[in-house]
Amino acid sequence: MSATSTGHKAEAAARVYLEMRGYHILEQNYRRARCEIDIVAKKDNCIYFVEVKYRATDKQGGGLEYITPTKLKQMHYAAETWVEESKWSGAYQLAAIEIAGPEFTIMNFIDNVL
Repeated sequence: MSATSTGHKAEAAARVYLEMRGYHILEQNYRRARCEIDIVAKKDNCIYFVEVKYRATDKQGGGLEYITPTKLKQMHYAAETWVEESKWSGAYQLAAIEIAGPEFTIMNFIDNVL
């Protein structure tokens, strides 16, 4: 399975997980120059910018460990770009979902990544 195919499957699993918990998916794979967001979702009048991290195994650590200070900076920039383009004036926050294994199991969801 290619990395692109794996990424799409992980994002699909994340989307189902979020929808089952009452999130409305607004966009998937939002991309602009120098930024991208895996999933943009809304719940309770708050926008969530969700980074999806998939690992086939935990040999190199979990997916959330790969959200580095540099990645957080990129996530903030992408969120601010989306907010400005969409003219969103409400609350928003960064979120991350960790998916692992051949069954694309949800391991962890953090709805407020600092």
